[in-house]
Amino acid sequence: GRSKQSAYECGLESTGEPWVQFRVQYYVYALLFVVFDVEVVFIYPWALIWKGLGPVALAEIIIFLAILGVPLAYAWKKGVLEWK
Repeated sequence: GRSKQSAYECGLESTGEPWVQFRVQYYVYALLFVVFDVEVVFIYPWALIWKGLGPVALAEIIIFLAILGVPLAYAWKKGVLEWK
């Protein structure tokens, strides 16, 4: 019947539209968080033993940080991170 086909959520009748649009900036901030969270996962073990690795490891981590830093600087310059 009609009661079995109606939307049911947490014991209450649902109100409003079932589809809610979010601003794109929420996704941008979420992606940036994930990228830099993963970056920390890679940098932390390196930081614990970097003295024993030598100058090659230092160059590698600088390249790694540049690969992530250049797009961040570009996005910052373009105003993507501005909250309007």
